[in-house]
Amino acid sequence: MRHKLVAGNWKMHGSFAANRDLLQSLMQSLTVNKNAEYAVCVPYPYLAQTQEMLKGSAIAWGAQNVSEHAQGAFTGEVSAAMLKEFACRYVLVGHSERRALYGESSEMVATKFAAAVKAGLTPILCLGETLAQRESGITEQVVAEQLDAVIQLAGLAAFVANSANAVIAYEPVWAIGTGVTAAQEVHAFIRSRLANSDADLAQKIQILYGGSVKPQNAVELFGMLDIDGGLIGGASLLAQDFLAICAASDTANAI
Repeated sequence: MRHKLVAGNWKMHGSFAANRDLLQSLMQSLTVNKNAEYAVCVPYPYLAQTQEMLKGSAIAWGAQNVSEHAQGAFTGEVSAAMLKEFACRYVLVGHSERRALYGESSEMVATKFAAAVKAGLTPILCLGETLAQRESGITEQVVAEQLDAVIQLAGLAAFVANSANAVIAYEPVWAIGTGVTAAQEVHAFIRSRLANSDADLAQKIQILYGGSVKPQNAVELFGMLDIDGGLIGGASLLAQDFLAICAASDTANAI
């Protein structure tokens, strides 16, 4: 049975005081289930604080982006090796905001994925389509192109290399923050596409939903056959909401 994973993405939010209150609330109130995993992906400046507060807890941590380069004259970039020095377990690659706002191509995302795996990080590979693409009926084509770029560059072995089991997050751009969900069908498509090359990998890999997971819909979403948890945006900044979503992952595992 695949474990559920609930990963918070703080985006560009936080302060030392707000982070402290949030993380303390999570650690004090989280009911840990052996079949579920929990994480927060935080802005770079707060990695040290997060590491210090969460070490020894049931909550892992990670970053929201990583350079495709190992080192060099790349002002403003952060390498995978640097993230490892903060004991990061996870790193987001290919988030829809990175693709849309900063022009990250599927090829660039693939190189970042490969860099993360090489360093022993667990990349959370974000895939998803825009509203225009969905209305044009090309959701599967878009998601397949984004996924295939990684497989073609890094190979299927990269998904489970160096003991860093990669994670996939399907995040339909048009659904983020709207409360509108469209999930199981695309999750099943992603898993079936992987199964065409490696059936065992397809059954093992966690595929998260990142459209708009809230306490009100988390149990239903996490109970679907091919949904293995969520990549949580705004709700991850509210302790009670994030805790409720974590609890939903436990309920879904028990079904």
